[in-house]
Amino acid sequence: MTRLPEGHRVVCATLTYLAEPADPLLGTLLRLLDPASVLAAIRSGTIPARAAAELDQAQAPRLRPALARWRAQLPAIPADGGLAAAERDDIRLVCPGDPGWPPGLDDLGVTRPCALWVRGIADLRACCQKSVAIVGARAATAYGTHIAAQIAADLAGQGWAIISGAAYGIDAAAHGGALTVSGTTIAVLACGPDIAYPREHRGLLADIAAHGALVSEYPPGRRPDRLRFLARNRLIAALAIGGTIVVEATARSGTLATARHATDLHRPLMAVPGPVTSAMSAGCHALIREQRAVLVTSGADVLMCCASSVMKPNMPGGTG
Repeated sequence: MTRLPEGHRVVCATLTYLAEPADPLLGTLLRLLDPASVLAAIRSGTIPARAAAELDQAQAPRLRPALARWRAQLPAIPADGGLAAAERDDIRLVCPGDPGWPPGLDDLGVTRPCALWVRGIADLRACCQKSVAIVGARAATAYGTHIAAQIAADLAGQGWAIISGAAYGIDAAAHGGALTVSGTTIAVLACGPDIAYPREHRGLLADIAAHGALVSEYPPGRRPDRLRFLARNRLIAALAIGGTIVVEATARSGTLATARHATDLHRPLMAVPGPVTSAMSAGCHALIREQRAVLVTSGADVLMCCASSVMKPNMPGGTG
């Protein structure tokens, strides 16, 4: 597999500026047309008839205003899609079809990213072949951060890449656990890869880039917001081929959205139990009680679950 032509990369980079990630309309157009044709359609304001005929009744009325909205943004985008400026900041673009593209993202269908902006040393395709996500509460307890760091260190020490979202609490503990054993860890961001968010994690993000990668479907300079955090959860689940582990989540935690994505993608789903009196573990207990997730307490448990998901594809959270 060879590197894609530069013109194709400019097109993909440009598209990352236009629509919010997981936009099903843009995703459908990219399923029907190649990226260059999609960008040409945006510039002209018209979609080829063969593609327009494939849009469903709900999408068709939204097409013209969406094209106008995306076209209005084009003048503000650099002619090269921002690639030169990104490269000066050691940020690279990885597109579908590139040697480093993680194939697990293709399982997202029409919500697959049109490209990823990446800062760090990791080859995403290679490290995601043996990867797990560890996610959970931002307002985590000492128990939760200890368990997350311990499981991450156990798995990273055995060559597994640890994927999380670089947020406070469980995410930071998972990244930190992998870093303590010089393992590979990947942070999926809800902002551009040049933005240190949260600000207090600037040092952690630099360490992650030095031992793994910061990954975003947002171009450099893009600030985070609530909806972008929700959109990035699907990437965490999709990149983690080995499955997702939930460590502390309240009954209404946003972390449960990542769990749902893992289930929808037929990835193993695991949850760590907590004290029965702890509201911080209520979401984990519900996942286990409803047989949506397998109970795990250690890295060894996680490895057994990953192996079992291959042997028994119909198990809860498995691959069936």
